[in-house]
Amino acid sequence: MPSLRRVTQWLQPSCIVAGPVTAVDPQMLRAQGIRGLVLDVDRTLAPRRQLMLPETVRRWITRVRSQFKVHLLSNNLSRRRIVWVAKELDLPYCLAARKPSRGSLRQVLKTINLPPDQVAMVGDRLFTDVLAGNRMGMMSLLVQPIDPDGRASRQDRLYRMELHLLKTLELLTPTDNSIDI
Repeated sequence: MPSLRRVTQWLQPSCIVAGPVTAVDPQMLRAQGIRGLVLDVDRTLAPRRQLMLPETVRRWITRVRSQFKVHLLSNNLSRRRIVWVAKELDLPYCLAARKPSRGSLRQVLKTINLPPDQVAMVGDRLFTDVLAGNRMGMMSLLVQPIDPDGRASRQDRLYRMELHLLKTLELLTPTDNSIDI
């Protein structure tokens, strides 16, 4: 059983992005040695329960796919939804991933043929995306959930609760204070 200190370390994102996935700076990632991106789908790339992708996400994916190996990883069980997103973005995918379990992430790393320290896990949830990435030794980026217009959602209670937990555990650094809690 992992110690409380270890679990707390696993919950600490490498970076908390003050914005949606499109605010992630590819140059910063490249400078840190990142060569691959594993992207969550629901509320990270696509708004909740909608078969649509904001234009800003499409442009961002076009930009990063030329610089990184990119793979989608979702806990969603809906084959229809995840396959639709994967086809729209022309990206490989894994659904029903069971994050924070590491099994699916191991498969993704084999597929993209990169070691964990050269890959960033990007998502909007602390207890699935960040925890899974950290457990694998990957860089973990916590982004704000996305709205249909491509902007950061201000209505996501779970995200705000997770940020509050980070603050309570004193894992939210002073540079992260620009994020509204």
